[in-house]
Amino acid sequence: MFSDGFWPPACRVSPVLTAFCVLVQPLEYQVGPKSNALPFLKNPDILVGENDLTALSYLHEPAVLHNLRVRFLESNNIYTYCGECIVLVAINPYEQLQIYGEEVITAYSGQNMGDMDPHIFAVAEEAYKQMKNQSIIVSGESGAGKTVSAKYAMRYFATVGGSSSDANVEEKVLASNPIMEAIGNAKTTRNDNSSRFGKYIQIVFSKHYHIIGANMRTYLLEKSRVVVLCSRLKMRGTTTSSTSCAPRPA
Repeated sequence: MFSDGFWPPACRVSPVLTAFCVLVQPLEYQVGPKSNALPFLKNPDILVGENDLTALSYLHEPAVLHNLRVRFLESNNIYTYCGECIVLVAINPYEQLQIYGEEVITAYSGQNMGDMDPHIFAVAEEAYKQMKNQSIIVSGESGAGKTVSAKYAMRYFATVGGSSSDANVEEKVLASNPIMEAIGNAKTTRNDNSSRFGKYIQIVFSKHYHIIGANMRTYLLEKSRVVVLCSRLKMRGTTTSSTSCAPRPA
């Protein structure tokens, strides 16, 4: 991978990233006598595997991808910061990880973002502490895990900011997810249960930091997937959910 402390020209394949990360197509870096571009410098070994990408001496795309790869394959860490309290990069492991239980939520509750390992709960805790006009943007390509990341953030808020009454508002907020997914999910070539919609959910807290309500301010459905289907794609959701409990005809 390295040659004399430099990154050689190569074609890289992007991992699936989510949570505040924009993906690009595979590129090829040409380094030779016809190019004026200098080769990318290698970071010192002591910095490889840092939990914050901004701590790298040389911050460029090969270094970022290599750091994420080392953290994922060698340390089994799917989360990495890119600037404290700014960006959280996540790699979809395509398997269930035991890092989202209530004991983990308790561990992150009340902690500063830089004091704990990178985690979606750390981002949620920072937004919960600041409270006023805080937004969490979850971005990534199909199958990256955006919907699941949003669910974990909402679960964190529901756990640490549970309602003070018997209305169980936090449970109603979490229960709204399957309804939205039934309307707007589809099967694609990369994901069997892909969300074909975008949404902006506003969670309202009381002055005592308890959840008192929530509303969906924006719901943007990708209508093209409903009206015209591309090759090898299959739209499902509303029909399946509406007929799954219907009695069989006599």
